[in-house]
Amino acid sequence: MKRYLILSFLAAVTMMAANHVTAQDRDVIAGIPVNYDESKTGDYKATLPDPLTMLDGTKVTTAKQWEKKRRPEIVKLFEENQYGKWPAKKPKLRYKVEQDLGFDGTAVRKQATIYFSPDDNGPQVDVLIYLPKDANGPVPLLLNVSFMANNITVSDPGVKAGFNWNPQTKAKMTAESRPGAPRGFGMDATIKKFLNEGFGFATLHYTDIDPDFLGGATLGVRSLYLKPGAEEPAADEWGSISAWAWGISTVVDYFEKDPDIDAKRIAITGASRLGKTVMWTGARDQRIAVVLASCSGEGGAAISRRYFGETVAHLTEKTRFPYQFAANYGKYGDDVTKLPVDAHMLVSLIAPRPCLLQTGTTDNWSDPKGEFYSAVEAGKVYRLLGKDDLGTTELPAPDQPIYHTLGYFMHEGGHGNLPIDWEIFLEYCKRYL
Repeated sequence: MKRYLILSFLAAVTMMAANHVTAQDRDVIAGIPVNYDESKTGDYKATLPDPLTMLDGTKVTTAKQWEKKRRPEIVKLFEENQYGKWPAKKPKLRYKVEQDLGFDGTAVRKQATIYFSPDDNGPQVDVLIYLPKDANGPVPLLLNVSFMANNITVSDPGVKAGFNWNPQTKAKMTAESRPGAPRGFGMDATIKKFLNEGFGFATLHYTDIDPDFLGGATLGVRSLYLKPGAEEPAADEWGSISAWAWGISTVVDYFEKDPDIDAKRIAITGASRLGKTVMWTGARDQRIAVVLASCSGEGGAAISRRYFGETVAHLTEKTRFPYQFAANYGKYGDDVTKLPVDAHMLVSLIAPRPCLLQTGTTDNWSDPKGEFYSAVEAGKVYRLLGKDDLGTTELPAPDQPIYHTLGYFMHEGGHGNLPIDWEIFLEYCKRYL
């Protein structure tokens, strides 16, 4: 069974990383050089913006200054220069919820559909929710932002089929497991562990909210806000990562209406581009109580000014992932020192709430050291707000978690989640939810 679960998780990681660089030691990606030499990373600290110095040069010395002035200032900088602005107002959402029992009658199962428009066939997201069967009141919950449709994420019968997008035809296809591939990918056992500890566990398929390919802005939630005749958002408006984050925020709106969920104790997790997504969600939506970001790398928790692995230029190269960000982000590919923000400021926006950065020893493309140094630099904000930072400036050994309010965990291995990571996530949730 243990071997099956590990293989299942590795299969899930393979699907998750379909567009992630697997030949991590290639010298050139998309025509752009890649550095994996620590001696060539440069002095990132020389141009690193200070999260506690406002644009007018004023030093932030109090929590009130941070919350009222500097934090909104940083959010705006990320909106305009990296992720793109959300719409000013959310639409009036509609919900359809089906409730029964799942996992052979051992858990309460809810399947909530959130409609983003009045059209039943318009953009919508299906959220699969499991709750402890014997709960006496509202429970804390972990929301997993998944690369797979709900009926593939779990093997539980009765979960309705989701869909995938075909990037070539831009059409929806019913999500089905590959021939011979197991459903569930080990998540059933993980979910049950959370339920046994008194947590709820929810999962959603991110492309329900917005597609994940070039030219997809006219198909998902962003299509509802495009200016007449436009096929892409404005240069400072949301890319797909910001759209996914916006969609997660609307799911929290639903959680606030569900009497069985304690919406003040919601954790969110995602890996790779979804690690970037949950970071930005936690930065924008302060209702999120805990952020668990897996291998978010460049454009997420890794310091961009540290020249190692993937860079802004790689991300925004026209054939790769420019659509995931505001169009303005691409301006900084040639000189990242001109970017007015960096990853440590993104981590800072989650303060004083708990944030755990999880990565892997061999995930060089995502720069695990860059994520650690980002957390080190964000520590000053956590300390200002009365919370503990990492407690060290030395990179910890593999499989040695730091469970502080600002935490870090590096498994032995590569990109994505392994079974040990879910054990760490559960322990972290037990400490802070």
